[in-house]
Amino acid sequence: MDELLRDITAEKEYIYQTLTALEEASNRQPKAIIELAAIATFLHNFYNGVENLLKRVLKFKKVPIPDSASSHKDLLDLAVDLHIITLDLSKTLDGYRAFRHFFVHGYSVTLDEMKLQPLAEHLPQVWKQTELELATFVASMK
Repeated sequence: MDELLRDITAEKEYIYQTLTALEEASNRQPKAIIELAAIATFLHNFYNGVENLLKRVLKFKKVPIPDSASSHKDLLDLAVDLHIITLDLSKTLDGYRAFRHFFVHGYSVTLDEMKLQPLAEHLPQVWKQTELELATFVASMK
């Protein structure tokens, strides 16, 4: 359990740093492609961090991590099934998962500030809820 807690703490630190950098990029005016690409990168980094946290819990519980074409969606579904996160949070995170897919397979020159803005604005609240639900689950494992 100590190793899991250390891993979670380290991952959370990266997420905190990402949120700080996202806020800085979001506050820059005007937003040219460089700022939009930075915001997109930080949104992508955040979602990857959440997935990393979920994978660490699954690994600790010796639950196989999904490995398929739909593994990112399957990971969220599995986290709900195991009561690591709620269905409501999963639905919210799914928007960030969908953005992650776009980010990985798209081009930064096609980024739209109006689509990035809501994701960036809501991220602190999404992280707070994610952190709370994860902490509640981990505490129940002790």
